[in-house]
Order: sequence, then structure tokens, then C-alpha cells
Amino acid sequence: MAKQLFGTDGIRGVAGEYPLDAATIHAFGLALGMDLRHSAKDAAIVIGMDTRESGPWIAAQVAAGLASQGVRTVSAGIITTPGIAWLTATDSFTAGVMISASHNPYQDNGIKVFGHSGYKLPDEEEHAVEQEIFRHSGEAPGAPVPLEPDAALAARYLDHLAATVSGSFEGVRVVLDCGNGAAFQIAPELFRRLGAEVTAICREPNGRNINLNCGALYIDNLRTAVLESGADLGAAFDGDADRAIFVGRSGRIVDGDAVLLIAARALKAAGQLDGDLVVATFMSNLGLERALAREGIQLVRTPVGDKYVLEEMVRTGAALGGEQSGHVIFRRYATTGDGLLTALRIVEISRDTGASLDKLTAGLDIYPQRLQNVRVRERRELHELAAVAREIEACQNAFGASGRVLVRFSGTEPLARVMVEGPDLARVDEFTSRIAAAIREEIGA
Repeated sequence: MAKQLFGTDGIRGVAGEYPLDAATIHAFGLALGMDLRHSAKDAAIVIGMDTRESGPWIAAQVAAGLASQGVRTVSAGIITTPGIAWLTATDSFTAGVMISASHNPYQDNGIKVFGHSGYKLPDEEEHAVEQEIFRHSGEAPGAPVPLEPDAALAARYLDHLAATVSGSFEGVRVVLDCGNGAAFQIAPELFRRLGAEVTAICREPNGRNINLNCGALYIDNLRTAVLESGADLGAAFDGDADRAIFVGRSGRIVDGDAVLLIAARALKAAGQLDGDLVVATFMSNLGLERALAREGIQLVRTPVGDKYVLEEMVRTGAALGGEQSGHVIFRRYATTGDGLLTALRIVEISRDTGASLDKLTAGLDIYPQRLQNVRVRERRELHELAAVAREIEACQNAFGASGRVLVRFSGTEPLARVMVEGPDLARVDEFTSRIAAAIREEIGA
């Protein structure tokens, strides 16, 4: 049976509404507590959150459900998602929970779970937790358990990040767009500790301005700040800082694909790119695949979701993987995408090579790509949608090996996502519109 609550990035929805209402959140805590007690008699979890106004009450309700099963909760307060993953893997916590909806607006929130390994729970374990949630979701929620953050936990994570850098960033000028999210304190502090000259923007969270026209999905402010300040580069983080997008000195935007190329070249030169392969998703541009091939590096593709990228990295022993959206995983240091860690590596590579981001991304010729979202009333197998299947086949036949088409359903929203890529922008736009229209006609909301 397919999972109903857990998407590709945990449970997500509008805070206060199902499945993020008090009763279901309490049932989640209870179900997770039951699951954890199977592996540890004295189970304890660490919980963190981003800056959304709903974070504290959701965390308190999760803690109440856990307490009903005798599971102790420790709060790291406002911290990044990869910070929770790292703490879970390096401390004595049985699991970690992050309260965040990543790049979504403040009205949304979500719950992500990490096992003691620091990896997200496997699908079968998420399914088992779901079944317990459904069994207890009709019960009245217990009284929330307010949590007092332990500031030492976030400080330990900051120390870990700083320790991954050799030398200092003295003389480097960076602009950091914190997205009014989880990185608003730690990002500027981290880079200043390492000696960089830091200009930080969008670091005044009020509970409702997270990701609001700022951060990794809205690069214009960062680009303007980089150009006006003459900074060497800029980095923008999303709400929970598990992704980063960059802007070069010239104003060039450097996304996850470009970061993978930069990092892959550096790791291969250092003899640290195990297997000479990089793991990415079906969304990564053909230009990346061909640029890596010229370097003797193989690109292995997975379904969309950093969870699936990581699973393939573990299976193949790959040292580097990520997504076009800016989730990049350096497996030597982390078990999940980490925007701050990625920013450290990019600044370090630029410092060590003396090269700008423009030079570091030389040879990356991006194929025209279009992504269109279609709101749908239901999810159905694409082969059941005759008109959609015909348009996809027509696109594939037209482009052959020089293009790609990918149609998938969002793991967190009622959307079908249509991606078309090819050498001719006009034809890319044409096929994107045709496929989207066919989906709208058959299952559009």
C-alpha cells in the first residue's frame, strides 16, 4: 500500500489543518514513540524547527505524543534540517525530528524524521508509523509539552561545520541571503568565524516572512546585493537551509547542477570522487551530464528527492550527489543535503583555485528547460491518461537523444510537474504547453 501521509520529504501541509492538526500531530508523536521503543528502552529524540510561527506548538504536540510512550524529547530550538540530522547521527539520540516546510510559505509546515544513522526513515518504516497514526488519529490530543531549547546543540553543529574548513576565508567577501529562516543566525556567524567579510540579508524572521520574496527560490535580492557590494559571491538558503543557490561576482546564478560540476571537478582532482560518479535526479540538466562526461565522470540519475539521491549514493559508494534545486550531499561530511556545508565547499574551492564562479562553471552549457506545474484533482498512472501519453511520446520522438521529458506528481502538493528539455527553446515551450494542457483536460482541478 502506498504511503498517504509521508511524501518525499516527510509530512507536510497547512499548519492547523489535517494532517498537521493537533490530534494527528499527537498521533504522530505517539506512533513514532512506539516505533522507537522497539529499538531502545530509554529512547530520546532531538527536535528542531525553522522560524515559522507554528513551529513551537507543533513541536510541543509531537513531544506530548512521544511522552505518552515514555520517550524523552530534547529541543535544539531554531536550527537547520541538516543540523538535526547531524546531531541525531553523532549524539545518543534514537531519532531526530525537524519541524519545517522547507521552501514553502509560512502557512505551511511539516515534520521530517531522521533515524539514529542520520538518514531519513526508509519507506517501510514510514509506512509502519503511518498505520499507527491512523489507528490513534481519532483520539483526543494530550496536553502539549512546551520545550526549552538547549543552545549548546546548535553551537555543536556550528563547530562541526567550521571544522570542515582548512585555513580561513580572510579576504573573501560574501553576501548571505538567510531567507528569514533557520540559517538567520548560524550562517553569518559561521562565515564570520572563518574570517570572511559578510553581508547578511533577510535575517529578521517574524514567524511569517520565511521564504517571502527571499532565499533560495527568490534570487533577485541576492543578485542585486552581490552586484552592488562587489562581493566575490553570494549564497541563498531556503527556510530550513538544506539547499543553497549561488550568485557569482558577475551576477551569474549558479544552481545545484553547476555546484555539482564545480564540486565534482574539485573532488576528482583531489582523488576523492569515489568511482568517478555523481548522483543526481531526473531533473538535472543534460548539460551537466555532458559536461561531467567530458571530465570522465558518470552521472547516475534517480527519482526526484534528496532521499533517493542519498540511497543511490550509499548503494554505489558515491561521494557526491544532489539536485538542481540546490540540495547537495557531500557524503564525507553529511547524511543529507546541507546548504551551509555546500556554501563552505564552494567558497573553499574558489579560494583554493583563485577562480570565480564564472570560471569554475566553464564548459557547462545548459539546455533550454521548462517546468510547468498543473494543479490536479487526483493522481493516476500516466499510461492511463491516453492524451497525456500521446503528447509525451510525441515529445520524445521529436527530440530523441538530444532532449528529455519528465512528468511526475509532487510529493507534497496536488500538482503534476511537467519538465521538458531540448536544444530548441521554441519546441521545448510548445511541448511543455501541450503536455500540461492534456493533463489539465484529463485530471485538472
